[in-house]
Parts: sequence; structure tokens; C-alpha cells
Amino acid sequence: MLTVKALHIAFVVSWFAGLFYLPRIYVNLAMAEEGPTRDRLLLMSRKLFRFMTPLGVLAIAFGLWLWFGFDFGGRWLHVKAALVLVLIAYHAYCGRLLADFENARNRRSHVWFRVFNEIPVLLMFPIVFLAVLKPWVG
Repeated sequence: MLTVKALHIAFVVSWFAGLFYLPRIYVNLAMAEEGPTRDRLLLMSRKLFRFMTPLGVLAIAFGLWLWFGFDFGGRWLHVKAALVLVLIAYHAYCGRLLADFENARNRRSHVWFRVFNEIPVLLMFPIVFLAVLKPWVG
């Protein structure tokens, strides 16, 4: 079980790194004019999104393995799972935003992306606290 838990944590940390950085690139893309800077930021965004997607899948897979394979339970886990679903939706929306940038359809400002960038941080704290403190067990 400890190996599965360690892998889950490693993939979660890696996935979150991408979720923190990708919207930050979007801040710069929203400010970039046409040209080499925009092209470079788009390339970085594409590569990061392609890299972080399997990390998220693996984080979720190992989390599900812990949940169902080792019979974790409690209301805390249901709340955590709901927050992870929000995180998955955030990840998917990042992909949609990337497609908008690639097709020159972005209509959002760099300020909007600065606020959007904070959502994973706001989700990370309750997820970590739920996983560590495990309230409502029993």
C-alpha cells in the first residue's frame, strides 16, 4: 500500500505543477502580440498540456486504487473526490482555453487568467487537509 500511496503523491505533485504553470503561461499568451513570442508560448503550452494530462490520469488511477483496492472510506474521501472532480474539470477547461489560443479565439484578459491561475491553489489546500486530517471518519 505504501508504494501505491507514494506513487499517488508523486503523480499528484507533478500534475499540480502543470496546473499551476499552464495558466501562468496563458497570462503571458494573453499579453503576447503575434510573432515568435506567441508561437513559443503556444508551443510551451501544448507540450505542457500533453505532458501533464497523463500525470493527472496516473494520479487519479493511483488514488482510485487506494480508495477501492485498500478500502479507504469516510465522508472526508467523498468530499475530496468531489474536489478532485472540480480539478479534473479545471484541467479540461485548460485544454479548451489552449484550443482558443491556438485558433486565435481567446477573448479573456491577462487579469482574468491571473485570477484563473489561483483556482488550483484554492483546491489544493482542502484536498491536502482532507487527506491528512481525515475528518468525519467513522
